[in-house]
Amino acid sequence: MTDHTNLRRTDNTSKSPMQEEKPKQENTLSESDRGTVSDDQERLVRDNISWMMALAQRMLGERALAEDAVQNAFISAFSGLPGFEGRSSVKTWLHRITINASLMILRKQKRLGEESIDAYLPEFDQNSCRIEAPWPTLATADEILDDERLRALVYEKVALLPETYRIVFQLRDIEGYDTGEVAELLGISISNAKVRLHRARSALKKLLEPVLRGEVQS
Repeated sequence: MTDHTNLRRTDNTSKSPMQEEKPKQENTLSESDRGTVSDDQERLVRDNISWMMALAQRMLGERALAEDAVQNAFISAFSGLPGFEGRSSVKTWLHRITINASLMILRKQKRLGEESIDAYLPEFDQNSCRIEAPWPTLATADEILDDERLRALVYEKVALLPETYRIVFQLRDIEGYDTGEVAELLGISISNAKVRLHRARSALKKLLEPVLRGEVQS
């Protein structure tokens, strides 16, 4: 088993969403587009609302909250549209705005307060050896991700993590931000982000053991 479970979205590139990239023709705004804001608003909603909703729902876990986050994200995007300089793609720009809108809702609900994750972590004996039953079988990552039911179980386990740890894991290993960017988004130190990520990965591995052992049948 690898050091952590990689659930990164397959539509991510090797660059993180916060890194600037050369705009693609189909995902940028022309000079004439930027001159008619109402047309741009309609185009932004039409072209991006589906993936923005999916992103917000992954972040927040509830459709109603995701709708609020996306609405707030579009309001922010409309306000910033006249100053959009095209140094990154529109999708990269909107991704960051949607993440921030989702984090704002989590903060308002006080869901990002410190929580203990100890109950989810593996146990160790006095010799620092992990206490666990033998693994007769081990499911591969491909077997899990190719099975729709098992894949859904994986995301259910991610949702069980305490919010302060889940959100770091979500941003780093699913949404594709690097650790420094995660720290910046959450307003925490890089060392704190690394600690939370390590503990989240360890807890998730324990939660996924029935799936990885092949004890959960598709």
